[in-house]
Amino acid sequence: MNTRIKELRKARKLSQEELAEAVGTTRQTITSIEIGKYTASLPLAYKISHYFGLTIEDVFDFSDLEIKKSEKGLTAFEVV
Repeated sequence: MNTRIKELRKARKLSQEELAEAVGTTRQTITSIEIGKYTASLPLAYKISHYFGLTIEDVFDFSDLEIKKSEKGLTAFEVV
């Protein structure tokens, strides 16, 4: 998943460590989210977005997610 975290962080002259501390996670997690290795949980995505004063949709790009419906009518998201 693409994000604007690195762009927003650099605009505020924040290190990954500083952002991680502000949102209650590790530098490694911020690095992994920035490079697309890890997708933030909803609570973490909210904290990051709230920190920058933006909505989740303004920070995280959901265009690479495809909605799938199972036979039981359950909805799931899959990265395409």
